[in-house]
Amino acid sequence: MRTLSILLAYVKTKYFLKYRTREQLEKYQMKRLAKHLNYVCKYSTFYQERLKKIPPTITMDVLTTFPTIDKEIMMDHFDDLNTMGIGREEAFRVALEAEESRDFEPMINDVTIGLSSGTSGNRGLFIVSEKERNAWAGTVLAKLLPQSIRSPEVIAFFLRANSNLYQSVSEGRIQFHFFDLLEEIKTHIQRLKQLNPTILVAPPSMMRMIAEYVDQGEIVLQPKKIITVAEVLDPIDKHYIEKVFKQIIHQVYQCTEGFLAATCKYGTLHLNEDIVVIEKEWIDEKKKKFSPIITDFERKAQPIIRYRLNDILTIKEDPCLCGSPHLAIEQIEGRCDDIFYFNTNDGGSLPIFPDFVRRWIITSAPEVREYRVIQYQNSKLEIQMEPLTELMKEQVKNRIQSFLKEKNSVIPTIRFSKYQPNEKCRKLKRVERHGAF
Repeated sequence: MRTLSILLAYVKTKYFLKYRTREQLEKYQMKRLAKHLNYVCKYSTFYQERLKKIPPTITMDVLTTFPTIDKEIMMDHFDDLNTMGIGREEAFRVALEAEESRDFEPMINDVTIGLSSGTSGNRGLFIVSEKERNAWAGTVLAKLLPQSIRSPEVIAFFLRANSNLYQSVSEGRIQFHFFDLLEEIKTHIQRLKQLNPTILVAPPSMMRMIAEYVDQGEIVLQPKKIITVAEVLDPIDKHYIEKVFKQIIHQVYQCTEGFLAATCKYGTLHLNEDIVVIEKEWIDEKKKKFSPIITDFERKAQPIIRYRLNDILTIKEDPCLCGSPHLAIEQIEGRCDDIFYFNTNDGGSLPIFPDFVRRWIITSAPEVREYRVIQYQNSKLEIQMEPLTELMKEQVKNRIQSFLKEKNSVIPTIRFSKYQPNEKCRKLKRVERHGAF
């Protein structure tokens, strides 16, 4: 039964959910959403109270009248929001025990329980039913496998925590091998030598470390496909990994709230609008930067309806060669929390997006291999770099100062230091803001 469910989801995603126009795609979304909302309002007390009567026809205008939620609201109302009758305290207990024991098999009544990584603050709970696990697995395989599901693949998957959700990918000729990020890199390298994976999936920081071992000749890996997950793929890491492996690096935009985007064969990131509706909350419409408000019409156990994310997405201006009507994303910049703010000479405040900060470094110091830029309050910058020479310091400092002078900004104090490697299981953020704005 499980195999059949996964196969049906795979076939549906791979061959039937193909839309030539945006209009066809949006018509399908609204049809699925209307059915989904009626189900949710029947079984979720939280939404029974908030959505009241669902109109027979759903449009984007109707959807935008519904209230938004975020992680705090979802956690505060966990018991009456989910449709599986699972209590928050019990779910946290199961999830925490799994984190501590590193045994991720236990479930509650065939429902997978997990914890988010907590990069946006407090950690959140997610639950996924068996039916949803199978549908997710089929969808992922359809979007990410380099060949047909009938072709044998060995997947090496690096993440902070394993889950029954990820294990559901293993099916038939598809072998799934979890690599715990808490383990030492040398242990991972030895396992990779034995497995010789055909698909390599890891956060960019880990993928970079693996690429360095390949570059130094300590391991030979020739995967068919390389996919980065969980962290922002910085241009400096993307360039290095692609150079070492001599292939396009693909990305998956997956979070606790859903499987939101994946790259096509050309390496362009497209939103998964065949399973989610994504509204744009504009941060800077001229620069095509927005935060997504997501509605997942496949998630029933823990409904995600108009969930506001804190991420910054930039729309790709040029059409993708693949011809997909799904919205193409130029890049995921990071979180809104990591927009830098500088005081201006007229008493105002100047926001600078993470992408500009990255370009300060990589355009003024092209030889840099590793870096991190941290802003404290509005007046101090700490810049970690590897290598770090006096010439590089001068070039980066001049670049930042000239940019900010043009913007009538107060010049911050800039402190340079050697690059500090990322802590285990902590997501790498090359651009990060500390302190309140």
